[in-house]
Amino acid sequence: MSMFTWDVVDPGPGEAVAPHQRLSWGKTTGIGAQHVVAMFGATFVFPLIMGLNANLAIMMSGIATVCFLLIVRNKVPSYLGTSASFVGGAAAIYAQGGGPSDVTGAILVSGIVLALIGVFIHFAGTSLVNAVLPPVVTGGVVMLIGFNLAPVATTTYMPADYWIALLTMTAVILMAVGLRGFLGRIAIFLGLIFGYLVSWLADKVFGQITSVTPSSGGEAVKHLRVDWTAVKAADWLGFPVHTKDGLVGNQGFTPGYSDVGWHAPSFSITFILLVLPAVIALLAENVGHVKAVAGMTKVDLDPVMGRAVAGDGIGTVIASAVGGSPTTTYAENIGVMAATRVYSTAAYYVAAVVAILLGLVPKFGQVVNATPPAVLGGITLVLYGMIGLLGAKIWKENNVDFGSPVNLVPVAAGLIMGIGLGTDRFFPISDDFTLGGIAAGTIIIVVGYHLGRLVAPPDADGTMLAVGTPGAHTEDHAEPHKH
Repeated sequence: MSMFTWDVVDPGPGEAVAPHQRLSWGKTTGIGAQHVVAMFGATFVFPLIMGLNANLAIMMSGIATVCFLLIVRNKVPSYLGTSASFVGGAAAIYAQGGGPSDVTGAILVSGIVLALIGVFIHFAGTSLVNAVLPPVVTGGVVMLIGFNLAPVATTTYMPADYWIALLTMTAVILMAVGLRGFLGRIAIFLGLIFGYLVSWLADKVFGQITSVTPSSGGEAVKHLRVDWTAVKAADWLGFPVHTKDGLVGNQGFTPGYSDVGWHAPSFSITFILLVLPAVIALLAENVGHVKAVAGMTKVDLDPVMGRAVAGDGIGTVIASAVGGSPTTTYAENIGVMAATRVYSTAAYYVAAVVAILLGLVPKFGQVVNATPPAVLGGITLVLYGMIGLLGAKIWKENNVDFGSPVNLVPVAAGLIMGIGLGTDRFFPISDDFTLGGIAAGTIIIVVGYHLGRLVAPPDADGTMLAVGTPGAHTEDHAEPHKH
């Protein structure tokens, strides 16, 4: 049977559609459109925050998805949207004077590493990876990636208009909590639209605002919240532009800059190490998503786990090779499958084709670039915190015991190092080589955990903190009162 042949089914109420099956093409197209909407918000918000081209990111997400489906032989239904795990590394690269080509070069190397890990998993299984990166470590790194970005939300985006940022944040919170089903899953996207509209109305009612913007070099300037000059000048159809030569961070580069387009990556070991820890997050994310799909489809997907991880890595390499953004399997699209019970890979091919076509609309890209910084501020307050708390979710789901000093101490030290350094301060290794917050924190967590395992006595009771532990206030604490 051809890889592009699906069994056509007409399921009854509550019946699922398997990956090798499909509905009629009309219904499959409708499901595919839902997947586009689901991935749409995050897939163009993250490139915007990383200073990459949204049109190109959308287009390459479609191409990467097709590659992924071919690599997993249509056995893992999934969409590869833009990964948030590299946002901190990108911010750190710009803070050190790097440009978009430095960002995509570092991401490309990370994609190669992830692909090689996928090949290793395919032949050796997941046991060794789980031993090197247990849940306590992966959770700590994921938390570090999210919380390390806090200063970007509060000092880069919010100062443009604090009130618009807070209104956008509130809208995202209310929609994420109050809306049910599919709408709740795209609350970030809906919040962006809300903030965009509120900013436009504020311009009409109050006029220009005087504030610091990401591109004003720390100076308060008078500006409209929404400026569509570039939108009006953009074509309806066309390929993304080429990145302006010499565009680097220390020349005032800002996320969403309109001169960013397709470009060849450039490579620097310093910048590569700034983003490499994101591979750990991507690995944890991919494995978790494949297991989630396996649970929903009731099919053992462990034999294709390595293919899925390698497919994501190869998708990232392909996307970043032309200046696109990194890819990852998307929880939003897994949510659509859970809601519809349609697991057909045919719907993902439809979504991929739509995304590729959408990437050929330059006017859309300029609308994205015109997103007010304050709106991004409100969204990132929620988004970065959610990324960080995914680490806590990994800990909780795997019953990580933080009463044990082996778990507690290295993670505690790594988190404070990484969050404290943020995206604009660096740990000096030498005059020419420094480590960013995420890289430094990750090294402390990974190396510290395994060193702790080596020196921990085998008969240790594993308790360092006993706050709130039943029996903590017993005879040991009562003893001094007898004297």
